[in-house]
Amino acid sequence: QVQLSESGGGLVQPGGSLRLSCAASRSSFNAYTMAWYRQAPGEERDLVARITVGGSTNYADSAKGRFTISRDNAKNTVDLQMNSLKPEDTAVYYCNARFWTGAEYWGQGTQVTVSS
Repeated sequence: QVQLSESGGGLVQPGGSLRLSCAASRSSFNAYTMAWYRQAPGEERDLVARITVGGSTNYADSAKGRFTISRDNAKNTVDLQMNSLKPEDTAVYYCNARFWTGAEYWGQGTQVTVSS
């Protein structure tokens, strides 16, 4: 079992930046692929960015060039740096951990609102 706790959400103006952080409870954090997803009202939960055990990353087209995912295996954290935010980035952002067996865990989510 892995417990995930997100932080860093909030209200930001268009063009601004936010950094989300996810802390994992388990010491075997470095064995998990970590990801950020988001879900806007009335929409499905979509992948934003993923980082593998080996550090490879992939991004949704909407996030490329603006968002950066990183992980610190010593601190059991994964961050999402979001720059040049747009109103359409408004959503609840969820941290996700996936083990090679397919076991998957979610955080409780953090609200990001981009509005002037």
